[in-house]
Amino acid sequence: MQFTRARDFTASRAWGARDIASFDGVSARLHWTDQPYRWHINDGDELFVVLDGRVAMHYRDAERREHIQQLEAGDIFYASAGCEHLAHPQGAARILVIERAGSA
Repeated sequence: MQFTRARDFTASRAWGARDIASFDGVSARLHWTDQPYRWHINDGDELFVVLDGRVAMHYRDAERREHIQQLEAGDIFYASAGCEHLAHPQGAARILVIERAGSA
């Protein structure tokens, strides 16, 4: 059994993570960051939950046009496999990411 108070979690570097759980080939990781990630495409589905802070989620549609959706604490972004996206926090943020274990 494990309890985690997300708002107290910090890391020594941007996108530092704490493994929360791994089951049935899926991982749940708590991330802390104050810096953008990078444009990427996951090789599986990803669930991105903002627990604390604000994140500007940039994503590209099928025509590769860029869009931005502002996410606040409690907001959820679902990226299906092949969705190109970039998370850009607005200050410090804590994010729960649920995806296939070892996903790139």
